[in-house]
Amino acid sequence: MKSITARKPLEEILECLGTAKRVFIVGCGTCPTLLGTGGVNQVAELAASLKETGKRIEGTTVLPVACEPLPFEARGEFLAAAEKADAVLVMSCAYGVRQVADIVSGPTLPALNTLFIGREEEPGLFIEECSQCGDCILGLTGGICPITRCVKSLFNGPCGGSVGGKCEIDEKVLCGWQLIYDRLKALGRLDQMDVIIPVRDWSKSSSGGPRRYSMNEKK
Repeated sequence: MKSITARKPLEEILECLGTAKRVFIVGCGTCPTLLGTGGVNQVAELAASLKETGKRIEGTTVLPVACEPLPFEARGEFLAAAEKADAVLVMSCAYGVRQVADIVSGPTLPALNTLFIGREEEPGLFIEECSQCGDCILGLTGGICPITRCVKSLFNGPCGGSVGGKCEIDEKVLCGWQLIYDRLKALGRLDQMDVIIPVRDWSKSSSGGPRRYSMNEKK
């Protein structure tokens, strides 16, 4: 699964930087490099754009994996450069921003928007597959998540507005429940469409703060 990102407008980045004059830019060698949102070329392009606005670029780097903790042996050199700046701009998903923020004393700011977590179906085409709700019902829906794949996140069947297997909201978007129906039919398990899925218990979701897991026990 990959974090899908998009560059923030330069105007928004400048607003976020505020009065910061000296900037250090961090890219990521995994998803953003693959997507062309935070690799070597994109870091260089952002640096050039910021220079034109009067910002001073103290340095740039592309971390191998921004969303993972930087090895201790590499932190010294990284911090020596990053700490010279008034602010650090990170061209990665939100995970990478948090990792960098944990070791940098000054402001650590996102240069990208994190859109969703998905898988690559074909080169350059990513499909969102999971909303990380904490209460998986894929066993009832043929392995296709209605919360994620249905634009309206309906639990118990389609809304009735789809046409030709396409969502009424956007004809380019496949109806999530049509996908579920087709999959269950192919599996010979259409009877599972009759199962009523209860109202979602969002307390089971792990979003919203730190969580500790020990074996299979949630604490």
